Amino acid sequence: MEISISSRHVRVTPRLEEVIREKIGDLDRYFEKLDSGVVHFTETRNPRISDKISCEVVLDGDGHRIRCKVSPSDPYAAVDLAEEKLTRQIRKLRTRLRRLHQGSDTIRVAEGQAPNVVDLAGVDFEESDEEPMPRIVKTKRFHIGPLTPDDAVLKMELLGHGFFFFVNKETSRAAVVYRRDDGDVGLIDVAD
Repeated sequence: MEISISSRHVRVTPRLEEVIREKIGDLDRYFEKLDSGVVHFTETRNPRISDKISCEVVLDGDGHRIRCKVSPSDPYAAVDLAEEKLTRQIRKLRTRLRRLHQGSDTIRVAEGQAPNVVDLAGVDFEESDEEPMPRIVKTKRFHIGPLTPDDAVLKMELLGHGFFFFVNKETSRAAVVYRRDDGDVGLIDVAD
């Protein structure tokens, strides 16, 4: 697997690069179809954020994208935490693929279909792959009135939530405001 390493305000030493290539690059042993990985370190200079260093890792392969973001105290700990999280996510992906295809060794695609073929031959499924699927444990229903994005941010702050779903008064479409890791607020609006 090819690994691309980048950073912003974090010095990536040759030893750190070696550790990244060893630990993250070795994750393709769990899922052979991983083609590439991107590791990006960022140091936040916002005094309100306690975890200054964050590490985002994105793995791509065979039409699947696996992503994790961790914020430990130092870059070496970030690589270790990212490796743990990605290993769990890869195992969940393998379990889902196996359940989807009922334990077959390969997934076959009829001629003329999309070439998103997942070949599970050679992948050993251990019993530890069996992780419970997340389930919905709480449901809320509420009236959604039209709001401006600024009003939605105010309501989100008053509720103490990390996001707020609303109807955008300016576009008359569903939208979400959410708290970003850098302390700012993002807006997701439905496209035309």
